[in-house]
Amino acid sequence: MKISEIRDILKATVLVGDDQLDTTIVAAGGSDLLEDILSSLAEGSVLLTGITTEQVIQTAKVAGIVAVVFVRGKKPDENIVELARSYSLPVLLTRYSMFEASGRLYMSGLRSLDGFW
Repeated sequence: MKISEIRDILKATVLVGDDQLDTTIVAAGGSDLLEDILSSLAEGSVLLTGITTEQVIQTAKVAGIVAVVFVRGKKPDENIVELARSYSLPVLLTRYSMFEASGRLYMSGLRSLDGFW
């Protein structure tokens, strides 16, 4: 699934990465725990999270996550947006809860590679 499809399914706003909407996402996962992100999300995944800190962006970069979607309408500060931009890490924002966003992506065919949601 492409990032542009995720944007459309989640009715999301792209904060960073308009030029990367054709990037393919291989899996998805949702978590608000950084250790779960590192240990459970597959490289090439999209991360759904409600945490809007620099640590989420840094963890996503280390874990090889291709894009981050902030759920529940949570908007990160500009310094987090700039950090994501410096990493060329697409960041999207949706008003859906993590539960609903996960369900919408799952029903559209995007799965996790290791059973982690």
